[in-house]
Amino acid sequence: MNWIELTSESQLNDIKDLSNTKPQLIFKHSTRCSISSMTKNRLEKGPAPEGIDFYYLDLIKHRNISQKIANDFDVSHESPQVLLIKKGACVYDESHSGITMDEIVEQAAA
Repeated sequence: MNWIELTSESQLNDIKDLSNTKPQLIFKHSTRCSISSMTKNRLEKGPAPEGIDFYYLDLIKHRNISQKIANDFDVSHESPQVLLIKKGACVYDESHSGITMDEIVEQAAA
């Protein structure tokens, strides 16, 4: 998995723009949470699907970005959490044990 680190609020504009041609996924990860670590490891076990950019947000370091994500994409904050962005909008969000690569791939193709 080649994570793109999400470290600035300005990257959210890039993600929205890029999502017009390619699905963008944001994984919000709490480095202090064992469930979040387990979920991240589960995502990394298999090969990353082609055609999706994967962003990693350490929300302990970047709480401001996590809050902006919640506001910009009209989702409740959770951790761990994935958001799939297509055409500038969040079309899928899931948290905790509901996060699976199969579901991400299915939603990206929809």
